[in-house]
Amino acid sequence: MSKPRSQEIETATASGYAMVAVALVLILAGLACPVAFQDWRIVGVLMTPLGVFIGFGLYILQPNEGAILTLFGSYRGTDRSDGLRWANPFLRKTKISLRAHNFTSDKIKVNDQRGNPIEIAAAIVWRVRDSAQAVFDVEDYETYVRIQSEAAIRHLASSYPYDEGEAAATDTAPVKTLRSSTDQVTQSLMGELSDRLEIAGIHIEDAKLTHLAYAPEIAGVMLRRQQAEAIIAARSKIVTGAVSMVEMALKALSDRQIIALDDERKAAMVSNLLVVLCAESEVQPVVNAGTLYT
Repeated sequence: MSKPRSQEIETATASGYAMVAVALVLILAGLACPVAFQDWRIVGVLMTPLGVFIGFGLYILQPNEGAILTLFGSYRGTDRSDGLRWANPFLRKTKISLRAHNFTSDKIKVNDQRGNPIEIAAAIVWRVRDSAQAVFDVEDYETYVRIQSEAAIRHLASSYPYDEGEAAATDTAPVKTLRSSTDQVTQSLMGELSDRLEIAGIHIEDAKLTHLAYAPEIAGVMLRRQQAEAIIAARSKIVTGAVSMVEMALKALSDRQIIALDDERKAAMVSNLLVVLCAESEVQPVVNAGTLYT
């Protein structure tokens, strides 16, 4: 990004209340002089327009509002003092809001890092940090914020995968994704926005993803894939737990010398226990009155 050419200069202006009094005194004196003092008629004629001219320098600023002061196209400073203010009537006063703004971007379709089409949107809170940059360095700073925010969201989406997917089983390090790495994604988005909006004198207060989903054309397929991955993960956990329980059972029987089991009986017990522990439905016991060898 190019470096900003403008920089805000805070300027002090006069209290408007005092200048209102001055303007009223001049106007009233200008009207009274021709009547009371005939020799001061010319002075009175000049005092009235002067009082009116001073009145043109009055303006009002709300809290968290600023006024850009320019003199024939030359930037003279920014007044951030709220209330009734007065400045040179020849100065042009362009008001600018310094309050926090927020907007929710449109849902945009973009490919994630793995090329999967996704839909994404974000809520962004921003405020004008440097009024001179916002007014003079970009054409329309509000439009600039919206366009650059969309570009930042698109770049963010293409920098991360939507979720772990198949890589979760093969990668040794945790995969940073749009779904799971919420804090890092937020920091990345704020950093991207700050870099892009620096030229416009905009400060990013906060940015959060408000919508994140697969695009409709692949949502059904991805949902089935996620369901399959969840089933596999659950099955894997069940089998791991069942094997541990069978191992503990065999070890306890052996240590306590409750029964002597040969390899064939151990295999049968392991099979029965795994069926009981891994079955989806309740297992009905079958009583065997004989032995494995008859």
